[in-house]
Amino acid sequence: MNAKMKTLACLNKGQRAKISKLNAKGKLLHKLLDMGFVNNVEIEVIREAPLFDPMELRLQNYLLTVRKSEAELIEVEADK
Repeated sequence: MNAKMKTLACLNKGQRAKISKLNAKGKLLHKLLDMGFVNNVEIEVIREAPLFDPMELRLQNYLLTVRKSEAELIEVEADK
């Protein structure tokens, strides 16, 4: 990964990024794709639970929640 590449789990509340790669396999990969996690989609962190797991995200025009373990598998390119 270059300096601007990181995982979704590294983002903080209010940060935006574009999805660049999914590192999941099998059923989890299909679940993430079905939820809209596809390349070049912009994503924003809305908030995190008190212990930072799970995190609420805005993806396209809807809100969804993912576990940090799932967010670690999603590489993103952070906005400048």
